[in-house]
Amino acid sequence: MKKGTEPMNEPITPESARRPARRWPLPVALSILALAVFAIPVTANADGQSALAAARDATAGLHDLDAANAAGYVARVADLQGITCIADPGGAGAMGVHYLNPSLVPELFDPAAAAGVDALTPELLVFDPGPNGTERLVALEYLTIKASWDAQHAGPPSLFGRTFNQTPAGNRFGLPAYYSLHAWIWDPNPTDQFAPWNPRVSCP
Repeated sequence: MKKGTEPMNEPITPESARRPARRWPLPVALSILALAVFAIPVTANADGQSALAAARDATAGLHDLDAANAAGYVARVADLQGITCIADPGGAGAMGVHYLNPSLVPELFDPAAAAGVDALTPELLVFDPGPNGTERLVALEYLTIKASWDAQHAGPPSLFGRTFNQTPAGNRFGLPAYYSLHAWIWDPNPTDQFAPWNPRVSCP
């Protein structure tokens, strides 16, 4: 997406998910926790640390937006107000700008599709907007639609030793209830490595 482009009013469809990689914003955004979440700092266990290292290796080549687009992260997401840089209204920090790979959330288009999460393939990449329109990769976000996941699994999803957060329907993004988890592997989060809001990130 060219810098400065405004969000488009184009819905997510299976056809749009299969288009060649290009940057375009979505009117219905996938992002994290419309509700305030208070995270307690913890350290991931040994298995979690190993998975974090693997996730870091898997996404090391996606710092450049063109590379991220080529890998399928073609949707610059926005909330229902068209806001693309997501910040906490309560002042706990921000998440930043999210780029979605629609092919990794098939249950968004078909509730019966397999709902899964994989440390090596985050559904979204999170970028911190910087000066002069620059954006810097800071975190990964994992996301799945709650109804589809619950129908196929005995419990909520977890990665890195952490259970996903839950966001109910009626959220600011116009989405059905969903599970999500941030992993701040490319920029430290002093609140917690898996907290949704990072006080080091701000929106212009």
